[in-house]
Amino acid sequence: MEKWLEGTIVEKRHWADKLYSIRLKAPVDKFTAGQFTRLALEIDGERVARPYSFVNPPQDEMLEIHFNEVENGPLSPRLAALEPGDRVWVSARANGFFTLDQLPGSENLWMIATGTALGVYLSILRTEHSWRRYRQMVLVHNVRYKDQLSYSEEIDNLKQRYGERFIYQPITSQERVDGALQGRILAALEDGRLESHTGVVLTPEKSHVMLCGNMGMIREVSAALEARGMRKHRKREPGHFTTEKYH
Repeated sequence: MEKWLEGTIVEKRHWADKLYSIRLKAPVDKFTAGQFTRLALEIDGERVARPYSFVNPPQDEMLEIHFNEVENGPLSPRLAALEPGDRVWVSARANGFFTLDQLPGSENLWMIATGTALGVYLSILRTEHSWRRYRQMVLVHNVRYKDQLSYSEEIDNLKQRYGERFIYQPITSQERVDGALQGRILAALEDGRLESHTGVVLTPEKSHVMLCGNMGMIREVSAALEARGMRKHRKREPGHFTTEKYH
């Protein structure tokens, strides 16, 4: 039976239209970067819950969740309406296997995200364990518009701290943005722009790829990686890319 804890909202940030993050305090169990929790509210006498990945690294006392407000959704519009001091239910124990300890070793790690799936990678990138495992890490974030490129301050901090070992490549599909590729991840991968702009070659011998976001992106990019001779990673059959449907 799931154990629930009462959490308190400390801060809410409204990044763009229907794009939010909340920071909260709750005495949850220790978790591993890459895992997700569940948030819930009492709605019409029923506890309505949805899974959300942690944005914060495990060592942070404050929990952070990044989410989209889904129109007519059962929970997210109510989460978006919360203010500091409001309460929310939080699952005591985190879940999920989208973590580095599940991956085989490689020279570089590609972290590819659409939308709010960026958050799970920020949790991983802000742990020392990740930087001991990989020589170089590439974060690719695909959104529609510039104002959806969230967490720029945290990303800049990673650039300053790790220099050439950390590469961030934004991609915007509906708006031209300085420093960003335009279009979708699949096109940028297939026409070579992704590798030429990052300066990192994506190969089965040296790379592992994490894919997190909408299912369309995951299906398309998985097929493109397979065409390069890469196979999906499984516990009994180590591979070159790992996927997670973002909640």
